[in-house]
Amino acid sequence: MKKAGIPKGTRDYDPAVMARRRYIFRTIEDIFQLFGYQPIETPAMENLDTLLGKYGDEGDKLLFRILNSGDYLSGLDRKSLEQEDPGRLSSMICGKGLRYDLTVPFARYVVQHRNDITFPFKRYQIQPVWRADRPQKGRYREFYQCDVDIIGSNSILNEVELIQIIDRVFSALGLDIQVKVNNRKILAGIAEALDESERMMDITIALDKLDKIGEDKVLGELRDKGLKEGSLTKLRPILGISGDFASRMSALKKILAKSEAGQAGITEMESLFGYLADLDLEADVEVDLSLARGLNYYTGAIIEVLSKEVEIGSICGGGRYDDLTGIFGLEDVSGVGISFGADRIFDVMEQLDRFPDEATTGTRILFVNFGTAEASAILSMLPQFRNAGIQAELYPDPVKLKKQLSYANNRSIPFVGIIGVNEMLNNVITLKDMISGEQKEVTVEEAIREIG
Repeated sequence: MKKAGIPKGTRDYDPAVMARRRYIFRTIEDIFQLFGYQPIETPAMENLDTLLGKYGDEGDKLLFRILNSGDYLSGLDRKSLEQEDPGRLSSMICGKGLRYDLTVPFARYVVQHRNDITFPFKRYQIQPVWRADRPQKGRYREFYQCDVDIIGSNSILNEVELIQIIDRVFSALGLDIQVKVNNRKILAGIAEALDESERMMDITIALDKLDKIGEDKVLGELRDKGLKEGSLTKLRPILGISGDFASRMSALKKILAKSEAGQAGITEMESLFGYLADLDLEADVEVDLSLARGLNYYTGAIIEVLSKEVEIGSICGGGRYDDLTGIFGLEDVSGVGISFGADRIFDVMEQLDRFPDEATTGTRILFVNFGTAEASAILSMLPQFRNAGIQAELYPDPVKLKKQLSYANNRSIPFVGIIGVNEMLNNVITLKDMISGEQKEVTVEEAIREIG
């Protein structure tokens, strides 16, 4: 018999884990709504041409592609099957793919429904995404993203609001974080200053790995991509810029003096941090000139959030995209958004034991079942507990009391309600505290007060 299992990079979630995950989702969703964002959902699969070319060459390789229905090899002769490269062949037999993120489907949604949308459009979306990545700690092939975006506005106030949302979410979850901010226009200016504008994507992809592989390996990768030694020599001091915000911007202004894009990025950064300076944020927000975020569609501010307590990579990130809807035929509509990685956030909170008791609370009281008459009495009583917001259930079978109490223990149910002949005659409940072992006779109202 074949052993049951699931694909690598995916996970089953038992009830206890689901309770914690739902706590994360509820916390994030409540804060999204607090700032006026509205929910949408998009299909798990998109047309492949919607997804391809939006994430760079490396992203395209990580797309899960879906074979066409029916005879997907029809129309292909043996010669084509033998000679076509895998990427081209997959495009011939696959017309759809699982979504890689929520931002590109959102851009497609905006273009498709533009006549029904009021701009600026503030939306949030909490759904799974899929990437054919190599599974490892904190990296999965199926995982949830919690996205919040505003599209149809160029205002830097939107970036300010997103950083406020980040601050509130992680404060509510009890996590100590560091928010890193950069601007793709500054990175474009750096490429210009290096006389390597045509290698902008190579530079950003390499810089995005700086924290993982270190400066020497990043420079080595850029050397392998064909950057000149003189350009690499110019890049080293740029990566070494330090000091407070004002001194960093001052140094950049001199280096990027001849770059219009670079100067625009600096101006946007100064405006953003000017607003942030007046806010009482709990999180540390700092400039990181090596932050690149490798996705092709970012054009302005870019944001990344790291846990200060657990090394796991980015737990939230995003940025400004000016051209994404233009790819689908809607020009000059700028957007900005961030994505919370629910699975990594869960891993951090689990490792730090930061989930509150209410995040794992399920049934609060289990009524034992002694038979038909007792079960009937309990069924008429249960609505009072549930109307009071107390999770309550009746054991379905009149089996031995020991088995029912064991069930309550295994489910971590804190109270057991016992109703037998005497309790029915006296209209009371014997309430057993499963932690202390204490039990006493109480009325329904007293039980509700004690449990609630």
